[in-house]
Amino acid sequence: MDFKNKNVLITGASSGIGKETAIEFAKLGANVILVARRKDKLEEIETQLKKFHITTMVLQCDVSKKDQVSEISKIVLEKFDSIDVLVNNAGFAIYGSVSELSIEEIESQMETNYLGMVYFIKNFLPSMLAKKSGHIVNVASVAASFGLPGIASYCASKFAMLGFSEGLKHELKGTGIGITVVSPIMVRTNFFDHPSFEQMPQYSSTSLSSKTVAKAILKASTSSRLEIIVPSVVRGAVWLKHTFPYFINPIIGKSFKKQLDSKK
Repeated sequence: MDFKNKNVLITGASSGIGKETAIEFAKLGANVILVARRKDKLEEIETQLKKFHITTMVLQCDVSKKDQVSEISKIVLEKFDSIDVLVNNAGFAIYGSVSELSIEEIESQMETNYLGMVYFIKNFLPSMLAKKSGHIVNVASVAASFGLPGIASYCASKFAMLGFSEGLKHELKGTGIGITVVSPIMVRTNFFDHPSFEQMPQYSSTSLSSKTVAKAILKASTSSRLEIIVPSVVRGAVWLKHTFPYFINPIIGKSFKKQLDSKK
């Protein structure tokens, strides 16, 4: 896709992957709609994007609130009629065992990571269907394929995102609209800023930059694939897990359980 003058909406755009994705699309001449809870951060990014001479829009929104999503979608569609690429990137995790986390903490992750995606798709899909074009990119995680101790509720939200995307992809066949999930390994962002991660090592030597994931999102926005795993070599680990779960799951479970137990 030639992105010049295309309209791209990005949630979780105030930092990390969302911010870098906005920059990468802007470089290619796309109009960028920035959505997040922190309006001041969005306005800083909007200022940075001015050098690309594109149209930008800043919208403050908590993606877990369906009324807020509905309201901003009306504002966007009044100005742009439709969007060409929807990037559902907003998400967070709270570290801790299921027995330690409150129901509210578990619900909050599902509401932002999964339902937030659903709300945006429901509000913008009709206009895409009307013009018979567009692409949805859902930013998940390799945790969409591995249930891990300590982040069970986060994994659940990403499993749900991948499953929803797969089902919707079948529904969209022949409509001119694509949907692709981007599933990265650990990324160097403010993801670990939540207090629950305080006693954990923040990043490994294999962790990715936000820019690397942003480039994968651009690739995904024109891809016919259901899922793009970043880096691609990790697809082998996912294949092993699904093919030999009785062998792989105990190894992964023991490794992450040890880390969880050391937190206590």
